[in-house]
Amino acid sequence: MNLEESIKLTVESLGVELYDITTAREHSDTIYRVSITSKDGVNLDKCAEVSRMISPILDLDEPLGGNYKLEVSSPGIERKLKSTNHFIASIGENVKVKDIATEVYKGKLTSADKEKITIETEFGEETIEYGSILSASTYFEW
Repeated sequence: MNLEESIKLTVESLGVELYDITTAREHSDTIYRVSITSKDGVNLDKCAEVSRMISPILDLDEPLGGNYKLEVSSPGIERKLKSTNHFIASIGENVKVKDIATEVYKGKLTSADKEKITIETEFGEETIEYGSILSASTYFEW
């Protein structure tokens, strides 16, 4: 079992889902970021609990070969969509998608399956296959 699978199993045992794992460098610090989601929402107590449970896993199998800082959080209301599951879980939300032709589509995500997504834009429905998506995120109308 690899490190990500261990973290995923631990996170799920605590009643939340693993959304994403990323690493970043800020100044001289290496940051290991774990994003979690839940249908009931994610609060500070749940983030702290997840952090306490996965920290020993990272201490045994250091992900970055040295010192790091661990951050556990919700991906937020405006979040990147990277996987098929991210899109499926975001049906009904506003999304912004950039495709390989650098066209940008903004609107409500009306459907998503294993092959494509459909967005209701101000100009009508747009269907985009995952292989054509360069970047995507949810957005909130303030």
